[in-house]
Amino acid sequence: MKKHKLLILAGKGISTNILYNSLKDEYDIEAIIIERGVSRSKFLKKRIKKLGISNTLGQILFQFCIVPLLNFVSSKRKKEILEKYNLHDSPLPVNKVIEVNSVNSSACISHIKNLNAELIVVNGTRIISKDVLNSTSIKFINIHAGITPKYRNVHGAYWALVNNDTENCGVTVHLVDAGIDTGKIIYQEKIPVTSKDNFSTYPMLQLAEGIICLKKALADTFANRLTFKVNNLESKLWYHPTFLQYIYYRLVHKKK
Repeated sequence: MKKHKLLILAGKGISTNILYNSLKDEYDIEAIIIERGVSRSKFLKKRIKKLGISNTLGQILFQFCIVPLLNFVSSKRKKEILEKYNLHDSPLPVNKVIEVNSVNSSACISHIKNLNAELIVVNGTRIISKDVLNSTSIKFINIHAGITPKYRNVHGAYWALVNNDTENCGVTVHLVDAGIDTGKIIYQEKIPVTSKDNFSTYPMLQLAEGIICLKKALADTFANRLTFKVNNLESKLWYHPTFLQYIYYRLVHKKK
């Protein structure tokens, strides 16, 4: 049976490896376009302009002091999640990888036009521009680590738990538009958080449940039965916690 052709548009990281390995047997992956990402200096300037220097420094402190520790203590739990969902983080095949400076570059648009994909799966890129979205007639589908529109941008599971909003602690698979996680919702699913989980493992649970939803969305798309979910949740953007925020919620509200 002939396999449908996919293109993966992604950032570097283990989640992209897991995504590719989850799809490669069922679909013909034409290529994996990896964006190198924004330089650290540009990223910091943009973040300071948006959130202020105090919040930005607090986020940096959190990323350098707390996240490595959480990753270290969570290594066993992450392996458990991979095994439970039969996920694999094997390296990407070199012959499938195309690197670009930005997902919004003319080079990326050129690759999209030249490749013979039927659908584009997005993972961990910056916001995709209208120029890129309009460069092809095929759909872009994304796994977002949060329940939209209430938990847009980043760390949707963590912020839902901080808000004691367990009903909306989950993942969304949606079409991509030019907004920040504002595309039409295809599937949403809660994640099974346990006492062994924390800020470091929530994203892996979201990816695991998200891949299940993504596979259903892909099957629906190719069978011409794709439908969309509408909810009336408030819409809000969330950002990385600061060092002090994380310590406060950890000690006072017992949110890991």
